[in-house]
Amino acid sequence: MTARATARSRARAPRRLGGAAVVAGLVLTLGLGACAPGDTNAADDVVGQGYESGDGSQKVWAAADRSEPVELAGTDFAGATQDVAAWRGDVVVLNTWYANCPPCRAEAPDLVDVALEYADQGVHLLGINGTDDVGAAEAFQRRFDVPYPSIADTDGTAIAALQGTVPVQAVPTTVVLDREGRVAARILGIAEGSTLRALLDDVLAEQPGATT
Repeated sequence: MTARATARSRARAPRRLGGAAVVAGLVLTLGLGACAPGDTNAADDVVGQGYESGDGSQKVWAAADRSEPVELAGTDFAGATQDVAAWRGDVVVLNTWYANCPPCRAEAPDLVDVALEYADQGVHLLGINGTDDVGAAEAFQRRFDVPYPSIADTDGTAIAALQGTVPVQAVPTTVVLDREGRVAARILGIAEGSTLRALLDDVLAEQPGATT
């Protein structure tokens, strides 16, 4: 190899390393957005899911555009029955998660804070976990001092109740139901505390039976 060719080769090497670092950074960023249950490769978490990546993006439905009330029930990890129909008249937050999902762990403290802060306003939180066994789920709940129950949804019944209304393939996904049990808002990916609080404040400010 000539001296000139060797110099060109050495000059290109840093650029190749820089490109690799950029790709690694993008993979890490995507991995924090959402997880697919059972996946260990965060880069593939939301690829091919058929909708935007779980990047914390939100969608809000005007009261007049909301669907019928969600019918969703199941047994939590403590063996108790949970049914969102029992909370009609209150606002409900549904959150899909599983213990080994990095963004689920990242958002857990915010969800716990919201649950405690809004309890006096009649806001109920309910987790939906279709992946973990009792041991893994309860360990997660103890670690983050989760004060609300989660449905053990290994048969997919709870998720099925939301299909056709919101895309819930990505985990975590957070759904806000209005006082009539209708889907009012959705967050794909990590539910930032400030974002969820803003959505809850808007729904709580609505007059019961509002359609405008």
